[in-house]
Order: sequence, then structure tokens, then C-alpha cells
Amino acid sequence: MPACLSTCLLTPPPLAPVNKVPWTQPFVWLGKAFGDIANAPLISLVHGLVLILIGFLIWGVGHNRFWLMAGAFSGFLVMGPLVATSLYAISRALERGEKAGFGLIRRTWTQWQSCRSQASGRGGYWCMVQFGALLALAATGWVLVSASFITVMSPVPVHTLQDFIHHIVLAQDGRLFVQWMALGSFLAAPIFASSAVALPLMLDRKVTVRQAVLTSWSVVLSNPGPMALWAVLIVVLTLLGLGSYLLGLVIVMPLLGHASWHAYRDLVEASAFPARE
Repeated sequence: MPACLSTCLLTPPPLAPVNKVPWTQPFVWLGKAFGDIANAPLISLVHGLVLILIGFLIWGVGHNRFWLMAGAFSGFLVMGPLVATSLYAISRALERGEKAGFGLIRRTWTQWQSCRSQASGRGGYWCMVQFGALLALAATGWVLVSASFITVMSPVPVHTLQDFIHHIVLAQDGRLFVQWMALGSFLAAPIFASSAVALPLMLDRKVTVRQAVLTSWSVVLSNPGPMALWAVLIVVLTLLGLGSYLLGLVIVMPLLGHASWHAYRDLVEASAFPARE
């Protein structure tokens, strides 16, 4: 193996120091998120409306193919951290006392420049696109795994939501639903650990994808209790949003996005890395 390649692969990159927080800290993040929504209501809630429209699109395409749609919805939620990118930017602007308008969203999604060098003076977020592609691959993989599992394991065809509830969720022993949930949790855990603070960190500082992901894992391993509670709150709030015929997502989406920014700010000491513009 060439020396340079060996060094790149085996030498860990410099990581941001990680703070330990009380197990109740996720509730503080949600409280701060409500404050951000109150300070920038229109621009925050627009994100929730966009998510609802995408959800209705998924429903319209797959309502007669629920064996596929169940995975599609959960796979789309895997992409949530990327979708919330501009919400992180809004929270950062409010934190700095800057104006958070639609121009900020446009800049966030159009300044796609290189993030190869953390010392570079350029202010783009191309590394976030790279990480988003990895999340998209993970979401696609889960859709395929979920659809295959339901198709193979269900004793009867599952075409609609009613079929899914009757034959999977409310089956006599409930074993199939438990297995489906366990499989999803097993696959979601490393994705959560990789993305918990990765995207806010990449938005805020000039770091590589590898640095951001390893820092995110360090956060989760250093704060197992708070991060487990945070994961549960994400799932519960998301289910509440979905259970309200998607309408609750207009609040849930910006709430979780803003809260994720405050989680990053509490958990990561990133001042050693150059700030992005």
C-alpha cells in the first residue's frame, strides 16, 4: 500500500472535542427550537409544508403499494437531516443576531463549493452534498430491504395501509411487525449515529465528511443516555406528524431541524476549525 494512502486510511483526522450533557438536555433543545420558530415563523414553517407536499406525493404514488410505501416513508425520514440543512442555517443566523430570510435559504442551497480543504477560505457546502448522497443510498437500501421483507414474510399480499395494519401491525402474535421494527431499528442506529450532528457541523465549520461523521459517532458514544432519548423523541414526534395525516409535520419538521442545531451547539466544541461563511 502506498505510504500516502496508508496514512490517509489509518491516521484518524483531527476531531472536535465533545461535551457531555445531562440526559434531559434534548428537552432543552426542543425548547430552543420553539424559540427559533417563534422568531422566524414563516421561513421555518415553509420547510414543514414542503415536507408535507413530498409526503402526499409519496402517498399518491404508492397508496396501492404499501409494501413499498412503508419503506419509502421511513427511507425519506432518513434523509431528514439533509432536508433540514437550511433550518440549521436559520438557527445559526438567529444565534448570531442576523436576518433569517428566504435569501439565506437560497444561499444555503446554492453555494455548493469544495469542502476538500478545511483550511480553504471558500464558503461552500459541497461536503454536505456528498453526505446527502450517502444518506440517499441508505434510504434506498432501506426501501428495498423493507419491501423485500414485507413481500417475503407477510402471509398475504400487502397493497394498502389497511392491509399493512391488519396483517402486519395487528397480526395475532404481532411477531412480523416486531421483526420489521427491529430490522428498521438495527439499520437506523448507525445512520443516526453518523448523522446526529454531522450536517450542522459541516454547515458551520470547514470539516470533511469523515471528520463530521466520526465526530457524530463520538457524540453518541460519549452521551448514550441523552442521545438515546433524542432518538426516541425524533421517532415519537415523527410518528405524531405522520399520524395526523402528515399535517403535523408542518411543526415537527422545523422543530426537529432547529433542535438538531442546538444539539450540535451543546455537544460539539468546534471553534478550532475554520468557520464557514
